[in-house]
Amino acid sequence: MGGIGSGKSTVASELGKLGCKVIDADKIGHKALDRKDVRQKIIGLFGKRILGRSGRIDRRKLSDIVFADADKLLSLNRMIHPLVLKRTEELIKRYRRQNQVKAIVLDMPLLVEVGWAKRCDKLIFVDCRRQLRVNRAKKMGFDENQIKIREKFQISLDNKADIADNQVDNNSDFTALVRQVTDTFSNMVNSG
Repeated sequence: MGGIGSGKSTVASELGKLGCKVIDADKIGHKALDRKDVRQKIIGLFGKRILGRSGRIDRRKLSDIVFADADKLLSLNRMIHPLVLKRTEELIKRYRRQNQVKAIVLDMPLLVEVGWAKRCDKLIFVDCRRQLRVNRAKKMGFDENQIKIREKFQISLDNKADIADNQVDNNSDFTALVRQVTDTFSNMVNSG
């Protein structure tokens, strides 16, 4: 858990290097957008203006529309979230059968908002100063206004930090982050 640009996916990736299986909800959601049935439903809801030149859904155009209107965001989430959660369940079942998997990590931006936090044994909050998060998000193609708009649809970072079992500070360099992730994972594994 953490804010946009905090480094949640980087932390998840490092946990993957430690023997965990990482389930990336964004990737699952992006694949869902490429399904013909989903594509047709989304075009039905938002029109062809959300299509790129290739005929595929342009995620940037779609995001601009849904994050400007709470009802449209709710409609999209009602369509996509069940598909993401279903696929996540399938992957969890598969990974639980694999003895070498040390843990399953859910890299899910709206983990708390969709009610999946209570399904997790442990929660990690990635703490990062706002300006650093904004700078990172800009590199991903977001401007500060887009970040503010998206964040208003999420629970506060203070609330996320409060419910987390562990916290990783991502205000320094990558080496420091890796060391913290390794230490945090080691403590989680050893504490049961």
